[in-house]
Amino acid sequence: MKSMELEQKYQASLDYLVNLTTFGMNFGLDRIRELLKRLGSPEKKLRVVHVGGTNGKGSTTVMIARILREAGYKVGVFTSPHLHDYRERMTINGQMIPKETMIQIIDDLRPQLEAMVTEGFEHPTEFEVSTALALLYFAQEEIDYALIEVGLGGAIDSTNVVTPLISVITNVAMDHMDYLGPDLVSIANVKAGIIKPESLVVTAAQNPDVIQVLRNTAQANSVPLYLVGEDVNWESIWSGELEQEFDLVGLHSTYYKLRLHLIGLHQLRNAATAVTVCELLQSNYGVTIPREAVYAGLRNVEWPGRLELLSLKPKILLDGAHNVDGAQALAEALPLYSRDRLILCFGMLADKEREKVVDMLVPMAEEIIVTRPNSARAGDWTSLGRLAEKHGRPVQCIEDPKEAVIYALSRLGEKDMLCVTGSLYMLADARQALIEELKKR
Repeated sequence: MKSMELEQKYQASLDYLVNLTTFGMNFGLDRIRELLKRLGSPEKKLRVVHVGGTNGKGSTTVMIARILREAGYKVGVFTSPHLHDYRERMTINGQMIPKETMIQIIDDLRPQLEAMVTEGFEHPTEFEVSTALALLYFAQEEIDYALIEVGLGGAIDSTNVVTPLISVITNVAMDHMDYLGPDLVSIANVKAGIIKPESLVVTAAQNPDVIQVLRNTAQANSVPLYLVGEDVNWESIWSGELEQEFDLVGLHSTYYKLRLHLIGLHQLRNAATAVTVCELLQSNYGVTIPREAVYAGLRNVEWPGRLELLSLKPKILLDGAHNVDGAQALAEALPLYSRDRLILCFGMLADKEREKVVDMLVPMAEEIIVTRPNSARAGDWTSLGRLAEKHGRPVQCIEDPKEAVIYALSRLGEKDMLCVTGSLYMLADARQALIEELKKR
């Protein structure tokens, strides 16, 4: 297929997939189960680690995947959302699904979707089709292990069609309350829906009420629960602007001087979770993972947009702190970065706890730039600016994220730092603009 023809066909396939968002967020597993059955049940051919939680599930997913990859396995990863390219959502050993493959699978999916509707089923949503696409791709490629990140919640998320070797629940915090429930216990009950019989459960949850919900669900399914922070412990040795070092006492082994290029103490909890999963894969499922694979996996893992130091001169930090828990982790990490002044550029969706995030981050900055995430859920995005002004900081509201970060660059002194944070929908546009602008310098 010629390059131009490939691009046209790929764009048409991608447009078809993305336009399925018109079917909205429609929870339930009936549609995805029916679709997968028509595709030959690819999910049943995969050895899966299923990762849910509020914050940290993406980082934990890619850490486990990288350790397995360093151990010599062929590893598929399904995550969401993406930053720059939809194909980032489904990768094998760090490589995005080829455009030709995505075109072919979507061509295979379309008649199945049309047949479902003709036969009286509801049309599957965009995320359900994306999930099916990833599972079919992984099955076709005969991968060794699939790391599947929950989209939203757990119990009725479309990824919950898998039967995992291990179910992982990172932390549980207040987020998506309109879908998951008004309090932590309600949210935990939904997250606990990925716990299945004949699997293992690992959690990094810290709230006692949440842990009790997970314990009860594990007991109801007659499966063991491993608690990171109780059964597994770690100690930070040092942390810099580009990497950190820590010791870890795992379930079966002790690791000294592990290096991690993901910054923030919260990432140590995620790393401990990832190592725990790998130790359980070894002890319970006979997976061979040399110690060096653990060291190399953590040392080499990358996860763009999560406390990512995009540039040292000028100093530019990107972080998708899209909710209160994420903002807390960012606030704890910011003192690690030396600077004279901090310029904060951020945008958040309307369904987030904006005021709490503003109260955490704005007092740490000398200048604020508010922008609009590229999402229908952005709502009154300028209200973020009004909240920031209450802290007595100068505030600029610039709707386009690309224009906002270019303006922010113009405000940076030689020893200042720019921190761009908030919704990943905004971060992607800002990151691309910054990369292009830095290339010109």
